[in-house]
Amino acid sequence: MSERLVTFPHMGEYWIAFETLVRELGATPLVPPRMTKHTLELGARHSPEFVCVPFKYNLGNFIESLEAGATVIGQAGGGCRFGYYAEVQEAILKDLGYEFELVNLTSSWSVGEFIADFKRIAPGASTLRIARAFAIAYRKAKALEAIEDRVRKSVGFEVERGAHDRVVSRFHQRLRDASGFRDTARLEETTLGELGAIPLDKPEQPLRVGVVGELYVLMEPFANHNLERRLAEHGIEVHRFVTLTSLIEHGIRSRPHVRKLLGDADPWVKYHLGADGTESVAMTWKLMQDGFDGMAHLKPFGCMPEVSAMSVLQRISREHTFPILFVSYDAQTAETGIRTRIEAFADMLAMRARGRTSA
Repeated sequence: MSERLVTFPHMGEYWIAFETLVRELGATPLVPPRMTKHTLELGARHSPEFVCVPFKYNLGNFIESLEAGATVIGQAGGGCRFGYYAEVQEAILKDLGYEFELVNLTSSWSVGEFIADFKRIAPGASTLRIARAFAIAYRKAKALEAIEDRVRKSVGFEVERGAHDRVVSRFHQRLRDASGFRDTARLEETTLGELGAIPLDKPEQPLRVGVVGELYVLMEPFANHNLERRLAEHGIEVHRFVTLTSLIEHGIRSRPHVRKLLGDADPWVKYHLGADGTESVAMTWKLMQDGFDGMAHLKPFGCMPEVSAMSVLQRISREHTFPILFVSYDAQTAETGIRTRIEAFADMLAMRARGRTSA
């Protein structure tokens, strides 16, 4: 019997947690190559024309991994067209002649179904092993998020350019090698200490911008053309709240979470917009009231939940004179245009801040 090589979509640095999950299950992970223009071109070539760009990135990932020898693909489901990705991608890839098994991690959040899915990834894995593998991978994801959150808030103010990146690069390598909960916790604490020791030239009241929108373009820097880093380079403290672990936690308690979101989004939203749309409105409304200087709203072209949220956000922006940068991504989006829009947005925020100071 040939070796089972398990691959998965690339999404930021979460590949470290996914790799750990597969390895801890007792299977062999095949990490997809990092995103490139070629990845997107591959996916776009074989995707339906009007499907959203995360679908195309995922499909390109899978083709690259299958060419490298992957035999099992892990995919997930979600609250929009994401719920249909797995079946459509499987049909496309098999039409292209690839032989593989696709495991669609269900979006029903049933423990029994999750365990059954993981046993398809690693036949023979016990329920205890599955639980431990998931817990270790989850802990590594939390560590990644803690480090990334610190970097988003401070990298724009580093005195020595590249200081944060050097620390984070070491952290990623060590996180791959971390053997369990204690190692991961110690590494997180040590890395936060190293980041805290980096000299910063940060004002007492820096510009603060929140980033909301569709989960994939938020969490994959290549897909959003490194928007968070570009904002930070203009002396902005960047905040993002949609993370992999928050999605898992919210999925487990979906109904109370949606009720809370609708309460936070009142009076702007009466019904759940689907996927992350309601959260985009609720978080923007909250951060505006908390004194943030602006928001960036990111979405794939044609993403219906975020299109619905966008109309509400435009109204909030207009009625409260609150700056919101709207960015829509497709397979043709150019980084140069994104950079230009970010520069103009940052300049406008800085002028508004100077106006408030001199008033």
